[in-house]
Amino acid sequence: MTTTALILIDVQRGFDEPVWGTRNNPDAEANIAALVDAWTGPLVLVRHNSAPGYSLSPGQDGNLFKPELDAAVPDLVFGKKVNSAFHGEIDLHAWLTNRGITDIVLAGIQTNMCVETTARVGGNLGYRMKVVLDATFTFGIEELTADQLAQATATNLRGGGFAEVVSTEDVLRDFPGSAG
Repeated sequence: MTTTALILIDVQRGFDEPVWGTRNNPDAEANIAALVDAWTGPLVLVRHNSAPGYSLSPGQDGNLFKPELDAAVPDLVFGKKVNSAFHGEIDLHAWLTNRGITDIVLAGIQTNMCVETTARVGGNLGYRMKVVLDATFTFGIEELTADQLAQATATNLRGGGFAEVVSTEDVLRDFPGSAG
């Protein structure tokens, strides 16, 4: 039997600020809340801690988790300053290994940045990664829309063998650690 953890990346209020631009997937927060409400396995919340002067900086309102996580009872909460949750303030790989966790269900913000990077590193470390694409969102960059970037992330993760791309419905129906 495998143990599966739900890891939520950077579900923070600062990403609601207009400075980020046009986002995709307006249902992401509702899907994240559905995952939190149903999840019975280990839950990890990761927070991006930007340098001072930015909305995601510790002590700023933007650094706080979004209200969809208010009901969450996490097993672990920690911060990071880079894209991958495996390079944060704690040794996530050791924490997961010590608990026998081999599978990770991953969601959060931004699809093509911290979610994708964490999925790639997790896949490289040997975890069976499942990225819940409809429980993520991102913003357009340069000439690519947010939807195009999300699709590219899904293609990169599947095509590169880093992760399986799934939906919230898939998780609630199929995965251990969820009450769905």
